Amino acid sequence: MGLSSKTRPGKFPSLLFPIEIKNIHKSKHGSDSGVYDSEGRFVPSKFEEIFTKHACTQPNALTSDELMGMLKANREPKDYGGWVAAYSEWKILYVLCKDKNGLLRKDTVRAVYDGSLFEHMEKEHESAKKKAAV
Repeated sequence: MGLSSKTRPGKFPSLLFPIEIKNIHKSKHGSDSGVYDSEGRFVPSKFEEIFTKHACTQPNALTSDELMGMLKANREPKDYGGWVAAYSEWKILYVLCKDKNGLLRKDTVRAVYDGSLFEHMEKEHESAKKKAAV
């Protein structure tokens, strides 16, 4: 019998790591950006706030230092688990998706929130492979 989140949604995780949109609210943690509300709804004003408050070098991108500033600003007192979760999520995103100038672009961050990031990354990878083959 295969493991499936459809069999027991939210009880036993699938080894395929699907994202169950109906359960997105369960991934909320303290010290996060607030871009998803407590019911898992996207909050556009909170998304924009990331860049209006923290993107000082370029209005539509974050440097590593600006990202760290945002994480510190979002910290809730004594929420050590939330600090680690937020740091891990954002740092992995930065390492994987920063551009050649060390900037994490707004459209890339938006792709995380709308679920299209991996599709974009796959297209870029395929395009790079085709260019290398020529």
